[in-house]
Amino acid sequence: MGNHTEDHDSRFDTGKLKQKAAERKQELHEKAEQEVTVRGHKMEKGDIFKFVGLIGFFAIMVLICVLLWPYVHDVFEPGGIDRIINDVRGAGPVGFLILLGLQFLQIVVAFIPGEVVQIAAGMLYGPWIGGLIILTGCVISSAFIFSLVHKLGAPFVQSMVPTQYLDKFRRFELTGKLNIVVFILFLIPGLPKDVFTYLVPLTDMRMRTFLVLSNIGRIPGIIVSTYAADGLVDGRFMESAIIFVVAGVIAVLGIVLRDPIMRFLEKHSKGNR
Repeated sequence: MGNHTEDHDSRFDTGKLKQKAAERKQELHEKAEQEVTVRGHKMEKGDIFKFVGLIGFFAIMVLICVLLWPYVHDVFEPGGIDRIINDVRGAGPVGFLILLGLQFLQIVVAFIPGEVVQIAAGMLYGPWIGGLIILTGCVISSAFIFSLVHKLGAPFVQSMVPTQYLDKFRRFELTGKLNIVVFILFLIPGLPKDVFTYLVPLTDMRMRTFLVLSNIGRIPGIIVSTYAADGLVDGRFMESAIIFVVAGVIAVLGIVLRDPIMRFLEKHSKGNR
């Protein structure tokens, strides 16, 4: 009898908590829609928060770019990877943070080739530790982007991402197969994963689900790159060359066939609905 009463109280308390959470959410929504005057122009509070968030985002990106610019610049220079490796190796424990920063920047800004950072990590720390550093950077940057897009909304993404991809993800969501589609897209080499990272937060997928699916999908590619890079250090040149060639061919196919792949997934996700 006592247990029944406790269960009833627990359900009652849970219901009250949910009701309070809903009321709080509605209150915040109403506050966001309140208009305020800024220099004679009326703006909703929500728009002001988004504008401040956008300024903060670009300020963080500028700061990271300034701090990591010597390494970013070396990426595009002859012998740049060797210089990055020497600098990171000489930095001791700080080298982990440098690689994390480069990986973060690679996904958030997406102008650094991801394979370059992965190769550097593999040559420095081996396939497993190097892969773990890269994966950690992927998780951190993906969570950052997800939170940012949730705060700033679709207009922020539409200014950077082709509309065709945005429309496709909306159709994927309607099929009810978004989870498996996201996993496949992050698994296939050569597809614009950094673009997808900005699109998924516009759907109803939860951040935890996205982080798990997308980063598990990234793991095979990360391990292949770091393992092949480690082979260069250990003298397994032929093995590494074969791995890089095969991975390169698959990546090129992914780039060339990205639109047919998207159409295939869209067609079959509809068919299995």
